[in-house]
Amino acid sequence: MKRYLIGITGASGSVYGVDLVRRCPGEKYLVLSDWARHVLQSELKLTPSDLEPRVRRVFSDSDLAAPFSSGSNRYEALVVVPCSVSTLAKIAIGIADTLITRAAQVALKERMRMVLCVRETPLSTIALTNALTLSREGVVVMPISPPWYHVPQSLDDLVRGFTDKVLGLLGEDAGPGWRGEELE
Repeated sequence: MKRYLIGITGASGSVYGVDLVRRCPGEKYLVLSDWARHVLQSELKLTPSDLEPRVRRVFSDSDLAAPFSSGSNRYEALVVVPCSVSTLAKIAIGIADTLITRAAQVALKERMRMVLCVRETPLSTIALTNALTLSREGVVVMPISPPWYHVPQSLDDLVRGFTDKVLGLLGEDAGPGWRGEELE
């Protein structure tokens, strides 16, 4: 069974992290930053306990003694969704002062898959430079930009469309692709 570490930061767009937690198969562990807890409540009226049944464990971002602070505890991928540009910057320059940023440093040094779903816009030159630095290290930097080719009929459809793209990057079933029926 694949193991995933999902981080949710305080960037707006917690709905994307929640959808990934709900839909991603496998053994999932969740790390919520302090601001993610606040945004989760203000945007979705959810608390960490609402997500606990869908994951093996929820970690505090301040828990640097958590198992994922060590490369000896491997996982298939670290996905940070939404990822704030502050978190992106810390990862790019090697600051590991939270569990999310420490786990990212572990993923980099151990060459594990990492997907950072950046939510903020517009992006400054500094944020773009940080994204470029991480991309050169093999990190997938994926701005949250839902696809429209499935002709979404609701906000849930838009969110699901983006989450499908993340699941596809993880090698999980992502549903039919654009014009996928033509491959049959």
